[in-house]
Amino acid sequence: MKRIFDDFTLQYELIRTMGHVAFDGADIGECLETAGKIDESDRESWYWEWRKTAELNKRNADDCLNNGNIVSARTAYLRASNYYRTAEFFLRDKNELETAIETARMSSYSFEKACKLFQPEYKRIQIPFEKSYLPGYYFKANYTNVKKPTIIAMTGYDGTAEELYFNIGAAGIARGYNVLTFDGPGQGMALREQKLPFRPDWEKVVTQVVDYLIEKEEVDADRIAMIGYSMGGYLVARAAAFEHRIVACIANSGIYSFFDGIMGEKAHSPEFLRMLDKENAQEFNAGIRQMTKGNLSTWWKIQNGLFTFQIKTPQELMNAYRAYTLEDCVNNISCPVLICDSQEEHFLGNQAHILFDKLKCKKEFMYFTKEEGASLHCQCGAEKLSGNRILDWLDNLLK
Repeated sequence: MKRIFDDFTLQYELIRTMGHVAFDGADIGECLETAGKIDESDRESWYWEWRKTAELNKRNADDCLNNGNIVSARTAYLRASNYYRTAEFFLRDKNELETAIETARMSSYSFEKACKLFQPEYKRIQIPFEKSYLPGYYFKANYTNVKKPTIIAMTGYDGTAEELYFNIGAAGIARGYNVLTFDGPGQGMALREQKLPFRPDWEKVVTQVVDYLIEKEEVDADRIAMIGYSMGGYLVARAAAFEHRIVACIANSGIYSFFDGIMGEKAHSPEFLRMLDKENAQEFNAGIRQMTKGNLSTWWKIQNGLFTFQIKTPQELMNAYRAYTLEDCVNNISCPVLICDSQEEHFLGNQAHILFDKLKCKKEFMYFTKEEGASLHCQCGAEKLSGNRILDWLDNLLK
């Protein structure tokens, strides 16, 4: 694929944003025009150009709503939400976090405005969780209370409950599924407003979500499936090992060990592991920070991790990753599992194959290729193709 940006990380995030055109989350002309104004050497220009495009769409949406043009307002709010999310993505320095949180709120606000313009209206929800709550959205399939199968969708290391609508929500609704998306600890507004950092015991999160769902008259409690994107591939598998009210699990991409996926060959280097275990980590942290200079991808992975895990140093972060493994519970997964992988997977290495091989339950492996235009992480930029194949599998399973 020919590139707009020389930097692969910028190119990937552009394709990710543009890919949401499939479900009214972007317009290609807007995206290309915005990208053309961004200076690759100036990270702040990414923020400002996407922010300007987001605000242009929000103003347009407000005007359309005031004039009674409901469809135009709805789609403009959806695009604004996606562009605010994109603008916020690289704001990870400590002095940028206040702006990042404010921009994320605008993404959430714009999406909620769009939700009110659907028929039936989609609902912003708060799922009780320990002493707090998890924010999310509930998309009811239709006006009736006839029991329907339901999809719980969750994101990973950097996504949001709003973005999940474009990933799978809209496609699921079109097939007659109820869909619930939410921000768990470490994600979206659960992190930014509820101050909940990532945690590995995701079964405790999903159990609260299932409890919330089964109280709804139109939810068929015997047909609740879940799908996780990116790091969400670990989260859904972990949850499936303990929450047996889930009847189908889709991991896109599959993850057995998040630490091994992120760290690659270093994960099994005795020298690297010894450095991680050192009490005095000053040299290690300095070395990692030196590696991030001039490397946007590495810098962002570290900075986003410090933010979402709410810890202070690279050493702490990498040790935190080590807890995100299915080693102690993979054999507990009993529901059918679909593992997805992409030909040019660049974040998680061979993790999908490793998890597939470890599973003892009914399972299927779904591979997406470059020839299909679906070879990037989580099939970024090929949401129609990806959603169709995944939901065909689920349709056939749930009849």
